[in-house]
This record gives sequence, structure tokens and C-alpha cells, in this order.
Amino acid sequence: MTQPIDIGVLLMAYGSPNSLEDVEPYYTHIRGGRQPLPEAIEGLRERYKKIGGRSPLLEITQAQARALEERLNATGRHFRVYIGMKHWHPFIAEVVHQMAADGIRRAVAVALAPHYSRMSIGSYIEAVQAASQGPQAPIEFSFIESWNDHPLFLRAVAEKIDRALLQLPTQERPRVPVVFTAHSLPERILSWGDPYPQELQETCQLLVRQLGLTHWRFAYQSAGHTQERWLGPDVKETLLQLIEEQHQQVVICPVGFVSDHLEVLYDIGVECAELAQSKGTRIIRTESLNASPAFIEVLAALVQEQLVP
Repeated sequence: MTQPIDIGVLLMAYGSPNSLEDVEPYYTHIRGGRQPLPEAIEGLRERYKKIGGRSPLLEITQAQARALEERLNATGRHFRVYIGMKHWHPFIAEVVHQMAADGIRRAVAVALAPHYSRMSIGSYIEAVQAASQGPQAPIEFSFIESWNDHPLFLRAVAEKIDRALLQLPTQERPRVPVVFTAHSLPERILSWGDPYPQELQETCQLLVRQLGLTHWRFAYQSAGHTQERWLGPDVKETLLQLIEEQHQQVVICPVGFVSDHLEVLYDIGVECAELAQSKGTRIIRTESLNASPAFIEVLAALVQEQLVP
């Protein structure tokens, strides 16, 4: 006799195409069904080619789900962990309906991004709410909106920064700047009173204090190619400023991301690395949290804290 499943957990991520052939429909979905220009599609394909032809995001998220389910079930309660993607398979709506078919009636949903914005995390929550309305998916969801200041998250990121700094000679470490980055969003979120920029600054300040950093910057990355203004400064501008200041080594910590994907592997690992190298500077990118034991502890704590009466 199988044990009853008490609680579902839905891990949500942005999604990424499974192959170069999937780039066009994936990009079209991001654009709300509007067909991208051929040159935009080809440009995105070229970026995926530079990181091996596809993003590892799906496999990493699956590994996170497996490890989290094992960790949560070790507490004596019965969980099933699912993954849902915003812009590619498995889509959030499909997964919510599968959860209902599996008998889930109570669930915790968390987007795999620590900082809340109505434009990002808010859209994940809306997708779940839309899919869970009606008799087909009678699930009571609770949502973890942000966890930018969770002590376990800060500890896990701090360990990755420490590991990156260990690649430098001991006497040079205090002088090497650390650049924290996160995905840029359109500037119009500021008129909403959106907490995204403040949450990012809070995370950085807490990490700086925890690590005792004296040289650090914050920059945005991966801004969209649209006519509206996006939040800045851009990481490439910040990198060029540091190079002008004669810094020959720079640590970049993509603190707004938890998993390896295009924005980390290409935008930082290729584009920024090539820019720095062309100027005689070396960048060291901190490792992503991915499915590391430390990050699974973060997720487990978030879920368990959400379930406390």
C-alpha cells in the first residue's frame, strides 16, 4: 500500500529550449505569440551554440526537485515535488493539472529566483492561480514570494564567493572587486513601487557584511532588446569601469540567479569573459547553487517554514 501524499511542492523556473530547433517557438512564447524577427532568432541560436547547443536548466531543475523531495520526505511527512516552466515544457498550467490528477490538495509554490518583482515572480504566481481555478485543479496553494535575505541562502552564496576568492593569491584577495549581478527589468517597474531593486541591494549589503568585502559593485545584466529603458548600470559598463581603474581580476557573482542557464553561462561566462580578456583582465564567476546540498537545504527550509501553522 502506497503512503498518502500530504503536500505538493511546485518549483518554477523560466524554461529553456531543449534544442536549437526549439529556439523559435520558445522565443515566440516569450513574446506572447508574436513572431520574432529572423535575425533575433538566429542571434539567440548562436548564443545557445556558444554554451553547447542548449541550456542545462531543465536537468538542473529536475535534480533540484529530486533532491528536495528526498530531503523533505526524510522529515516523516509525505511530499511530491514537481517542476513547472513559464515559457517551455513542462508548462506551469500542465503541471498544476497533473498535481490535481495525482490527488494533491495542498501545495507550496516557489519560483527559483530569490528576489520578488511583480513582473517576474508575480507572473509565476498568476500562472499558478489561473491554472488552479475551477474543479479541474482544486489545490490550495501557498506562495513563497521572496527569500532574498534568508540566512541559509546568504550562507550558500557566501560560500561560493569564498570559493571564487580562493582562486586568487592570498595577498590579492582584499583588493579584488566583487560584482553582484541580477537580471535587468524595464525601468517602469519603479513607478509601481516594485521591491525588486531594494531586495537586490539588501542581499548585496548582507553578503558584503557577512564576508567583510571592501570592494564591490552591483550591476544588472541581460537587459532585453526593446525600445524602453531597462534598469542599469549594465554589467559590461561596470566591468569596463573596473578595467579603467586598473583591476586585472574581477569576481562576478550572479546573485539573482540560482542555476546555470544562458544568462549565466553566456552573458557572464562568454560575453563578459571575452570583454575582460580583450582588455587584459580576468573574471572569475562564482559557481551557481544548482542542486548543491546547501541549496537543497535552502529550499527545504523555505517549504517547511511555509507550512508552519
